[in-house]
Amino acid sequence: MLHWQLQKLEDLTENDRQITYGVVKPGPEDPVDGVKFIRGGDIYDGRILAENLRTITADVSSSYRRTLLKGGELVVSLVGNPGHVAIVPGSLAGANLARQAGLVALRPDVDAHFVKYFLMSPLGRAELFSQMTGSVQVVINLANLRGVRVPLPPLPIQRRIAGILSAYDNLIENSQRRIKILEEMARRLYREWFVHFRFPGHEDCRFVESPLGEIPEGWEVKGLGEIADNFDRLRKPLSKIQRAELQGPYPYYGAAKVFDYVNDFIFDGEYLLMAEDGSVITSDRAPVLQLVNERFWPNNHTHVLRGRPPHSTHYLYLGLLCVDVSPYITGAAQPKITQENMNRIPFVSAAASVHKEFDDLIEPIIRQSQTLQWQISSLRRARDLLLPRLLSGQIDVEALPEPVLSES
Repeated sequence: MLHWQLQKLEDLTENDRQITYGVVKPGPEDPVDGVKFIRGGDIYDGRILAENLRTITADVSSSYRRTLLKGGELVVSLVGNPGHVAIVPGSLAGANLARQAGLVALRPDVDAHFVKYFLMSPLGRAELFSQMTGSVQVVINLANLRGVRVPLPPLPIQRRIAGILSAYDNLIENSQRRIKILEEMARRLYREWFVHFRFPGHEDCRFVESPLGEIPEGWEVKGLGEIADNFDRLRKPLSKIQRAELQGPYPYYGAAKVFDYVNDFIFDGEYLLMAEDGSVITSDRAPVLQLVNERFWPNNHTHVLRGRPPHSTHYLYLGLLCVDVSPYITGAAQPKITQENMNRIPFVSAAASVHKEFDDLIEPIIRQSQTLQWQISSLRRARDLLLPRLLSGQIDVEALPEPVLSES
């Protein structure tokens, strides 16, 4: 990198489109004719979370023409996910930005993907956060963003580096799409069997009344606490001295940044994690869950669950994705689902043979999804190891062969 000229980000932009932020007062949504609107929290891990975008009215958007998007621009989260960057896809041409996001419209002789990867690298993040502000909430201001120094090799080298790293991201994105398809398949199967009761042989069943409405005769309505083991009782706070014991290869899972340990016990096997605050995905009110099949440490804001036979952990996972957990959340200032309330969440419990038949169908789908998740983690690690070496000039990209990455 020593022979690559350092240039300020503001000097790399189009003359008539300076680095700026977007709409300050978005006003009400317009779900019919509104303009899509990218907030800071919508920019994450190199991409825009397009499925979560809200809208603003066309009138509000037209008053902020300076941040109307054409596609191909670089956007930076200033607040929400500070420092996260993405390239605006062509599908979002005509969208606009929020006050929490910065627009960087680069010149044609600067590769936007190269700059994106630089800002994602340790070198780039150090530049972004060198003068960060905000004692409670980290904020990147425009002055700091404009002053970020970018090492700029010749355009062919920029494109070569971006192409190598994009090969990893393209495979990650493809795997993420496959995971969504697999998860939707699993959820539909669960709804068919345990919500609509269209399981094999349902035509010959007699239905009876229950607290959840009519269910097949012989089935029961049980609370989650009756069909799952909950390992919350094993946790205790982690002191600063004990924290040193957690250094190692095992991932942490949970909502908080201070992690608990479980009586010198690392979970080993398949468990279901559920956020203690009952936080939900806006689109379908599903609780935030993670199905884990590896050794891990949970933190003190996470319920750790395992299905009690014949109710598999897969069955719990899919069931909780389909339930509205809001009635079980308590606390206005700090919402949470206590273990007592969580145990009350109702499930329909079928005969053991029905659960086994369902699990035989579901398990290959879940396993394939988990395999893809592990592949994504491996690809990200490989990309993140390669990224700083490419961007620092330690690796001669002109001598590198084209990357050969394939989906398995």
